[in-house]
Amino acid sequence: MAKISINVNGQEHQLDVDERTPLIYVLRNDLGLKGTKLGCGLEQCGACKVLVDGKAEFSCNTPVSVFENRTVTTIEGIGTPDKLHPIQQAFVKEKAAQCGYCIPGIIMAIKALLDVNPEPDRETVCEALSDNLCRCGTHPQILKAAMRAAKEMCK
Repeated sequence: MAKISINVNGQEHQLDVDERTPLIYVLRNDLGLKGTKLGCGLEQCGACKVLVDGKAEFSCNTPVSVFENRTVTTIEGIGTPDKLHPIQQAFVKEKAAQCGYCIPGIIMAIKALLDVNPEPDRETVCEALSDNLCRCGTHPQILKAAMRAAKEMCK
């Protein structure tokens, strides 16, 4: 066990955890943040993506110690049910989720993209989502939601 200092969603946490524990388990089990999902556990599906210092990163395989003294943002850190983030609003408007399991990771990947490129073209959005899988087949709606969010956030 080790003392790990990590900032999650703007709040500092001092955790006494095994430093080899993947970040996703710390987020879900120690901090109670259930929005980030464990899909494949192999960094191949993107369900576990969070923002780390503003960049979309997998959380399923990387030890929590790698994130010490860094800023982590989960899906809970960008919006609430009462005040959705514009990307979340776009997903609702475009009906871009069926089961919804992959959507938190996809939203985090889109947020990372729009934070650095507020007016991406469709190809750029596809590239940003290349590490994210949706097995329900809502890819067209996901792309529409991403483009809608970009347009609405630029207003």
